[in-house]
Amino acid sequence: MNPKFKYLYLIGGIVATILLIVQIVTTYPTPNTVGIILGALPALALFYLSYKAYHVKKDNELM
Repeated sequence: MNPKFKYLYLIGGIVATILLIVQIVTTYPTPNTVGIILGALPALALFYLSYKAYHVKKDNELM
């Protein structure tokens, strides 16, 4: 995993989370559960990629 993209993944995850919160707030009385789950998957994937990019950088420094 390339550590250069760590901040790009992190910013993408934050933006996806903000969009998910906006979707939940705008559809508050009857939120669409499938839409919420499908909106949360990209945010989780981007946060996971950011986490993996961070740990690759740390592992390379130790060796």
